[in-house]
Amino acid sequence: MSATFNEALQPAFANMTVVGPDNNLWSEGEPKVAGAVLSVGVRPLGPAGTYTVNYRVTSADGHVVSGSWSFELTVAGTGTPGSAASAQAPSDGGIVVWPFVLVAVVLIGGGAWWAVRRRR
Repeated sequence: MSATFNEALQPAFANMTVVGPDNNLWSEGEPKVAGAVLSVGVRPLGPAGTYTVNYRVTSADGHVVSGSWSFELTVAGTGTPGSAASAQAPSDGGIVVWPFVLVAVVLIGGGAWWAVRRRR
């Protein structure tokens, strides 16, 4: 299963799963990133019904994108599922916070250093 995005992705923050109508994982292995393409292996499918592909990626510029799409399997397969799917963690709205914290630390540290140097 694969999805192509409009920017290169950060491999460390990429995730993709395929969840079946039985709420079991049908994706297999770790997601792989090649530039702007995210992919994950899929087991031979099992029960007929709606399968959902969930993804969450961080683009090279730090933007977080998450979503899902579904597809319908009309004839049951013979595959066996992986473990039960866990509940998705709530999204943080896609704002990367660490750059703001870093800037605040640098400004506060620089201001303190300047104040100490000025008193001498």
